[in-house]
Amino acid sequence: MASICILSNVSEDALARRDSSDAEASRAARAHGRSDMVEVITVKGNHRIETGTILSYMVVQPGDRFSADEIDRTLKTLYATGLFSDVTINRAGNELVVNVVENPIVNRIAFEGNSAVKDADLQKEVALRPRAVFSSQAAAADRQKLLDLYASKARYGATVIPQIIKLSHNRVDVIYKINESRQTLVYKVVFVGNKAFSQARLASVISSKETEWYRFFSSSDEYNPERMKYDAELMRRFYLHNGYVDFRLENATGELSADRKNFIITFTVHEGPRYHIGKMDVSSSLKHVKKEDVTKYLELFPHQWYDGTAISKNATSMQEKLQASGHPFAMVRTDIARNPEKKTVDLLFEVMEGPKVYVERIDINGNTVTKDDVIRRQLPMAEGDPYTPFDKKYSKASLQDLGFFKSVSVDQSQGSAPDKSNIGVNVVEKPTGEFSLGGGYATDVGPIGNGSVKQHNLLGTGMDAGVSGSIAYWQKQANVSFTDPYFLGRNIVAGADIFWIQNTNQTYQSYNQDQIGMTFRFGYAFNNYLSQSWSYSLIDRHVSVGSYLSKYATKNNDYAYVPSIYVQQSIGWSLLSQLSTTLSYDRRDNRMTPRRGFVLRATGDFAGLGGNVKYARAKADGEYYVPLDSLTGTHDWGLQFKAGAGYMGDWSKSGDVSIIDNFYLGGANLRGFLQGGAGPRSAHELYYVNGQKQYRPIAGQEDLIGGRFIYTASAQLNFPLPAGDAIGISGRYFIDAGSLSGLRLRQRHTNPSDSNYTPISGNSMTPRVSTGFGITWKSPFGMVNIDAAVPIRKSRNDRLYPLRFGFGQQF
Repeated sequence: MASICILSNVSEDALARRDSSDAEASRAARAHGRSDMVEVITVKGNHRIETGTILSYMVVQPGDRFSADEIDRTLKTLYATGLFSDVTINRAGNELVVNVVENPIVNRIAFEGNSAVKDADLQKEVALRPRAVFSSQAAAADRQKLLDLYASKARYGATVIPQIIKLSHNRVDVIYKINESRQTLVYKVVFVGNKAFSQARLASVISSKETEWYRFFSSSDEYNPERMKYDAELMRRFYLHNGYVDFRLENATGELSADRKNFIITFTVHEGPRYHIGKMDVSSSLKHVKKEDVTKYLELFPHQWYDGTAISKNATSMQEKLQASGHPFAMVRTDIARNPEKKTVDLLFEVMEGPKVYVERIDINGNTVTKDDVIRRQLPMAEGDPYTPFDKKYSKASLQDLGFFKSVSVDQSQGSAPDKSNIGVNVVEKPTGEFSLGGGYATDVGPIGNGSVKQHNLLGTGMDAGVSGSIAYWQKQANVSFTDPYFLGRNIVAGADIFWIQNTNQTYQSYNQDQIGMTFRFGYAFNNYLSQSWSYSLIDRHVSVGSYLSKYATKNNDYAYVPSIYVQQSIGWSLLSQLSTTLSYDRRDNRMTPRRGFVLRATGDFAGLGGNVKYARAKADGEYYVPLDSLTGTHDWGLQFKAGAGYMGDWSKSGDVSIIDNFYLGGANLRGFLQGGAGPRSAHELYYVNGQKQYRPIAGQEDLIGGRFIYTASAQLNFPLPAGDAIGISGRYFIDAGSLSGLRLRQRHTNPSDSNYTPISGNSMTPRVSTGFGITWKSPFGMVNIDAAVPIRKSRNDRLYPLRFGFGQQF
């Protein structure tokens, strides 16, 4: 036990300055042998905590008068420190005696009974730590934090009991006994006051879902108050999107059942009437921008249902187009005027000049591997440039598209003057190296195994390098690649590939194909939408046929099948030296998962800059995406249109002509048909009849020889499936069409008088058409795609393939 006495050092001058009544009382007290002033403070019972530390917490100090209020405040202050389990303060004459019992020290923290939450995650929540001072208040606070953590995981029935195990030297072990209980799930979602939309329709809008057996991959059926706030916002947007301007959510409650096992969520809504768009007008106070210049950007039309989302997007689109056309400070604001009697809303788009703000400084924060210049070159602005909200939006999207960062934020702060801003780009990096092994199955090549080692941000320079390979039942390949996205410090993507491919096309072709070569490529962007790429390939190729002698015993003769003479013409080595270019105009909203917009591409190949293959090939294709949000109220429905056409010709008679360079139709570009199964085909069957050779074409024993001219078209409706959002499944209905024609052969043998007569079928411009359904499943095992299609128009002897699927996973 430590005890220190602190003596009073109050001077007579200090006493003289006190109130005269206090002086008289003091003299009277001394006359009776007792002072009313604290002269000594003695601290007892402390072992770890310094006496000086305890005295620093006290309100009463030597020289102060004895006051019950001050002593009571001191007592409460010492308790509030959390250092003591018991404190008493007594007066002994002119001495104040403080007796303390120190709280113990935490030896260790442990959790028992938890399985749904890891110890490490629980440890992050509690404030108590080993070697910290234990207090019952701290343990109670930690208990509540753990209960809150379990509540966030929909385990509202969880219990947490702190238990203390006393050890020697005033130490304790703190054990949190946990009963996690079962998850408290959403049993029912109820909407009250809705008339325009059914319970099922509103239930599809919100993110909270009623518990079902198939939601084992989802947490949407777990009750979460924060999710309910998000649901309230989703409902508000949904009603505004559908014209209910007066909508309001009057109440949202979550009621726990008596057994604490389920929640019933109730949303009480006021819908109000539905409004149409009335008059629309545009005003402009922006210099050099007339009203007529902006009116063309209106994407809405009178009398359509009011759509708050579409109006906001239209205003943003106007503003971005004006900023991109030389008015960096343009702003577009929308004003609405409701007419409850006519149930209309008049719109006014006001174009004005916003505050002129320039970039003073750009700070890059959080990058530990990626170099500053790699980030800066993705930004649309530099120091001294105008700064607009569009720049902020584009900067964030551009940096996220790199794939180098877990999160990206672009913040604006005041610069040295009102018209100057400092831009802070904050990133959190993620690993960009990749080692993967995978497997799967594809219709065209069979079972697949693959592996790769890649680095997408080599030494923080943004360069991409990798080695990959795959082995499938019908295909083997290996590839070494390198890409510099900012070649020579300019907006040029340059790279090279060295590859080896071996195809054993016995599933649908009677020949093998080996390729070994290299490709050099580079590309550049004219602006955010228009880009062009170039490549040069040098490939050594070999076509061979295996031992296709399948003998069948008959009564008096055997026969063996050999490939078509047109396949035999392609057997051997060839050297392809090819220059290619692609021009793309891309206005899709997202290049990975587009929902709206379009892309147009034109591709040209020229072979013959060396080598012995000489042809020219051109192809154009496009895609157009139409969201159906305005009709369905969700983002899950959409239309997708694709079309393309291509032609190839030989520019020199001395060039090697091989069927492996031809266009092929079927499979991915015409579902319901075998890959290459729609288009020109030839058949060749070799018989031995009484020792005599005879050539006879037989259906089903045909070689696919491709063609010169191809066109394809496809229309597809993407739609959600029941319970699909919970398990990651979506559906599609499609109609595919296309045709392939124009023989490209080294020598024809289609004349019956020819000794090598081999007829050709399927060489027709008549379109083949198929229709079917497909699903995509984002499964835990990888992406699974299944398409089932049936031809509704085909040519005789076309090779069909009604079911096409593939899946795979990298890990």
